[in-house]
Amino acid sequence: MAHFAQLDENNVVINVIVVDNKDIIDPHTGQEDEILGIAFCKKLLSGNWIQTSYNGNLRKRFAAIGHTYNQELDAFIPPKLYDSWVLNVETADWESPVGPSPSVSEENVRLGYRYIWNEQNLQWDYINPYLVDSE
Repeated sequence: MAHFAQLDENNVVINVIVVDNKDIIDPHTGQEDEILGIAFCKKLLSGNWIQTSYNGNLRKRFAAIGHTYNQELDAFIPPKLYDSWVLNVETADWESPVGPSPSVSEENVRLGYRYIWNEQNLQWDYINPYLVDSE
C-alpha cells in the first residue's frame, strides 16, 4: 500500500489516504510511480497531493494532518511547538535553542520525572512529580 498526503494552499497536510499499489504501478515498467498515485488521488478527491512513506523512507517522516510540506527540503515538517525553536534542515525537526532535553533515566521517567521546555526562560525545567506547587 502507498500513502498520499493532501496539501492545502499553504502546503499544510489536510488529509492522508492509502492507495492500493495497483493504482500506482506503471504498466510499462512494473514500477511504482508517484505521478500515477497523484493522478489517482486527484481524480478520486481532487486537490494537491504528494506521496508520503509510512516508514519514513520518503520525505523524512510520515505526513500527518497539520504537518507542512517543505518543498526545498522535500520533507514533512511537524508544527512548531515554541516560537524560539529553530528548524534543523538536516532532520526537518524543530530544536530548542539550547539543545535537546537533558536525559532522564528510564526508571525516573516511569516515576514521572521529566524535563519540559520553559519558553519564557528559554531553558529545560526539571519536573519532580513529588514536589507540588501549592499556588
